[in-house]
Amino acid sequence: MSHSSDLFERAKRLIPGGVNSPVRAFRSVGGTPFFTKKANGATLTTADDQDLIDFVCTWGPAIHGHNHSVIRDAIAEALNKGTSFGTPNPYEVEMAELLVEMVPSLEKIRMVNSGTEATMTAIRLARGYTKRNKIIKFEGCYHGHVDSLLIKAGSGALTLGNPDSAGIPESLAAETIVLPFNDLESVAAAFEKYSDEIAGIILEPYPANIGLIFPKSGYLQGLRDLCTQHGSVLIFDEVMTGFRVSAGGVQTKEGITPDLTTLGKIIGGGLPVGVLGGKAEIMDHLAPLGPVYQAGTLSGNPLAMAAGIASLKLLKDSDAYNRLEKMGAQVKEAISSTLNEIGLPGQIPQVGSMFCLYFTDTPVENLDGATATNTNRFNKYFHTCLGNGVYIPPSKYEGNFISTAHDQGGIDQACDVFANALRAL
Repeated sequence: MSHSSDLFERAKRLIPGGVNSPVRAFRSVGGTPFFTKKANGATLTTADDQDLIDFVCTWGPAIHGHNHSVIRDAIAEALNKGTSFGTPNPYEVEMAELLVEMVPSLEKIRMVNSGTEATMTAIRLARGYTKRNKIIKFEGCYHGHVDSLLIKAGSGALTLGNPDSAGIPESLAAETIVLPFNDLESVAAAFEKYSDEIAGIILEPYPANIGLIFPKSGYLQGLRDLCTQHGSVLIFDEVMTGFRVSAGGVQTKEGITPDLTTLGKIIGGGLPVGVLGGKAEIMDHLAPLGPVYQAGTLSGNPLAMAAGIASLKLLKDSDAYNRLEKMGAQVKEAISSTLNEIGLPGQIPQVGSMFCLYFTDTPVENLDGATATNTNRFNKYFHTCLGNGVYIPPSKYEGNFISTAHDQGGIDQACDVFANALRAL
């Protein structure tokens, strides 16, 4: 028995499903998950000493790869001063200044400990600010495991075939209006019916928990206009896309200004973190200034702040986005040309360091399109890639990520593996 298999058997006795986050269990692709014992740059080393070129990047945060010396040194310096204080600390102020500088829509921010906390707070704040209860979300957009938002969600909820979690009261779910993504008419109709009850709209502007989907031309602006017209709060969940597609996220790339934004992943430099930010007028409704309560003992933790500041400065002071776009375009071209060569249907949406592969001949615009893609073909493709030293997400519903630690040799090698895995189908 391999070391990973042994560890998994031990884990299953004590941890539900043997994992602490569902998609890690490999349930959707089959087989036994590997355990990672260390990671450096763009390489994971498994418990069985197999080196893998990593296109999961800890599900997004590792935009600079693993164990980056600058980030590690920043954590070490902060660690020498203590792990947690329970008081304000200087790192929080520097992080806030960096975020407000790099993301134009942010006037004020509140640090939290995860993307789920950020979206949970954003929903509560939108409701408290507008004094309304209903929230519009979109099929396939995943906003963490918040009760009122875990309805037709993406990510692991879809992967496990259980998009509506048990344990969520119908009365709470009833306050969430779930609509198909990329259908502006359905949003307009919802406002027509519930205009004085809708606190806000929350969405991933580029849904990245069902692969990767782009909005139709005018769609995001249409949502912005409807929220402005009806006095509702527009919330962009950029936990996945923030600092991935550009320094200012999708909102900067598309020129759309949301009222609130949630961020996470990259701004923790590999440590747990989330942030909520936006218009000062709305943010000032948070306690202690306003009536909307939110708190967190470890919010603004100095270790996470130090790591995040280092990560953001590395992005700010380099040509990282040009390099990431170039590598992303190379991967897309390698997969696309191979699909054309062998006559296999596929779609490869890609932006910057993010991409995915849908096995379908039709462009994917919403949840229905993503679920209709060929699952068996993806699963075979996944295992062939893994067996040849390339780790991609173990689910057709998850996006792939490239880091600044990927070098030309690694990308060339991965492109060969991708092409051969497709030919093997």
